[in-house]
Amino acid sequence: MAYELLLLEISDRIATVTINRPDKLNALNDALMKELGAMMDELTANKTVGAIIITGAGRAFVAGADIARLAAAEPGELETFARRGQGVFRRIELSAKPVIAAVNGFALGGGCELALACHVRIASTLAKFGLPEVKLGLIPGYGGTQRLPRLIGRGQALQMILTGDTIDGAEAVRVGLANIAVEPDALAGAARAMATAMLKNAPVAIARAIESVDAGLDATLEDGLRLEARLFGSLEATADMREGTKAFLEKRPPDFRGV
Repeated sequence: MAYELLLLEISDRIATVTINRPDKLNALNDALMKELGAMMDELTANKTVGAIIITGAGRAFVAGADIARLAAAEPGELETFARRGQGVFRRIELSAKPVIAAVNGFALGGGCELALACHVRIASTLAKFGLPEVKLGLIPGYGGTQRLPRLIGRGQALQMILTGDTIDGAEAVRVGLANIAVEPDALAGAARAMATAMLKNAPVAIARAIESVDAGLDATLEDGLRLEARLFGSLEATADMREGTKAFLEKRPPDFRGV
């Protein structure tokens, strides 16, 4: 499909998706969410893409949902609105290809929830993370109440959600919301460097690792261990496993083919 609110650049197997509504601080509206879902489907199917970076144009990553759209919602519409957005973000979270959020500025409300749905978060030191929905008489609806406590713990998550306060990139790293924080002019390079490091590894193993972690979070430890063993065992049938172990023994870089 043609994209009006997203920019796409693909190079060296890395797709960079830029949310492009800078005049609205990249606020999420219905059209943007539809495009984001379609873009994820396209990149998931694209065999030339091995990793995805999501960032925002201008001074925001995503500064929340479109408040005017929420205010105009018909009775009973908000639940449908939330479920639709959750579906898009779940597709990001379940991607077999690593998805890195390069958080360049405001990541508020739905923007913070978008970052939480990505596998890794790299923050600019100028980034601002927050879930301020309670200030609007709402709660996070795109997964924030579920993903944030899983990531940083119940107490820290409830503090952010119930106060609606924002934290910067350095604090996001301290509490475990972001993986690293870098100066603004280093953000794009840091995201690409992390994606490049991931792409040196076996694609099937990366997909299995994402699957194991994601499914294991909602399982008991015993069930998670069984899942891990099953996925570990499934890799013995892959050419990449044979190539990776052989390359290690021969002291040479592996040539992974994703099979």
